[in-house]
Parts: sequence; C-alpha cells; structure tokens
Amino acid sequence: MDQNPAPSGHVSCPHCGTITDIETFQKAHKVCGKCNYHTRLNWQERLACTTDPGSFKELDPGMESKNPIGFPDYESKIGALQGSCKTREAVVTGELTIKGYPAVIGIMDSYFMMGSMGSVVGEKITRALEHGTAKKLPVIIFTTSGGARMQEGIFSLMQMAKTSGAVARHNEAGQLYISVITDPTTGGVTASFATLGDIIIAEPGALIGFAGKRVIQDTIGQKLPDRFQTAEFVQEHGFTDIIVPRNEMRDMLARLLKIHLPGTAMFQGKEAV
Repeated sequence: MDQNPAPSGHVSCPHCGTITDIETFQKAHKVCGKCNYHTRLNWQERLACTTDPGSFKELDPGMESKNPIGFPDYESKIGALQGSCKTREAVVTGELTIKGYPAVIGIMDSYFMMGSMGSVVGEKITRALEHGTAKKLPVIIFTTSGGARMQEGIFSLMQMAKTSGAVARHNEAGQLYISVITDPTTGGVTASFATLGDIIIAEPGALIGFAGKRVIQDTIGQKLPDRFQTAEFVQEHGFTDIIVPRNEMRDMLARLLKIHLPGTAMFQGKEAV
C-alpha cells in the first residue's frame, strides 16, 4: 500500500496517517510507531531484516516466465516489473543463515504482480523445498500473494499441487518447514504451501484468506465480522500458530531453527531452552 503525501524526508502511515521521518521509519522496518501498521516490504527489505549480512546465496536466479497461453502484453509487463523490482519473478529463493543457523528461504514480493503464483513462482518454491530436503536444511517461506496468476491460466493452478507435493516430501524426510504469512496472502497460495507449514507464523494485521470478504458475504448472504481474515482473527480460530511483530521475527526464526537442529534438547527428549 502506498504512503499518503508527506513533507520531504518523511512518510505518512497508510493506516493512521501519522507522519514519521524516513530514517526512523526504515529503522523500524516500515512499522508505524503509533498504530503498529506493518507496511509491505519488497524482497530486498525482507531479506535485509532477516538474514545474516553476506550469507545469502540465491537459487535459480535466471528463471523467468514465458507466455504459455498467449496472454496479450504479458511479456512486456513482466519485463517492466523485472526492471523495477530488480528480480526475474515474484519470488526470490536461496540459502542463508539467521544468527548463524542455516536454512533455505523463499521471499515473495507483492510489488511483482501482487506476488501472484505462475509457473515460475511455483517451480522456484518447489525447487527451494527440494533443495532443503536434499541438503537436510529447514525451509522458511515468506508469503504474500493475490493468488494464482490469471495470465497463465491452468498452468498457474497446477502450481498448488506441485508446491504441496514438495512440502509433503520435505515433511516425510523429517525436515522443518516454517511458513511466515505476510500481508496479503490469499487465493491459491493460501490454499497450498502457505498453510502447510510445520509452524505457521503471521505478521500483525496481515490479510489471510482465500476468496475476498465481499465475495464470501455475497455467497453466504451474511455480514462477516470487521476483523474477518486478519491475522488476529485467523489465529483466534486456530489457523496460525503465532503472530510475531516484524522487529521480533529474526529472533523468533533463529530460536525455532536452534531448537529444531538435530542433537539439540528437543531431539534428545529434554526441555529446550
């Protein structure tokens, strides 16, 4: 969501309108100091506040979408977004360490076609999971998506089964998968790998759902609660495990990686610290 107009060198919170200087806003990882609104991050910003500096090694950086159903102007739109987002597709994957603990990561970017899942996004997610399985590494995926990418038709819908299968194989191999759901995560991504984590984390206030609220209301003929499909509402109904503020996310992920490492107290039948 774009910020509202503000004086030069400042930004305005998209939720409450509070004006903050850019330096303070960036140090807070784009979280409003007044209302705690978590402004959406691009993949570079997410990587910077998650990874150990210099540890990220990208996987499959050259993969990019074709135009499987001949959708008009699809190639030109993808090309423009590749330039503005500095990535070939709506997800970036790779190996990294978080406070010294190794993992495979996937970061979806809502600024690239609203993080929609086409054939390349599904393939990169699948390969990241398979890479983690082969190397016996935990996998962490930050999700944000409007769902399946309509410009690729049935090919986009096929990614739901493919990514879910990769999660299942990772699980069968005894490896950890952490899903971190950020704003917004909807449609086919919610209906597949986003909600299949061994541990499902959400950021505060994130929109989480499948169909839109208005569509659901029109279908069932009932008014839904104001907080419907927020991270807080979803957690209250058992859909996620924990809500973690952005400034605590790195510490939380490091702690989870630590207690799930083979040879730690968890695996020895003792209480983890």
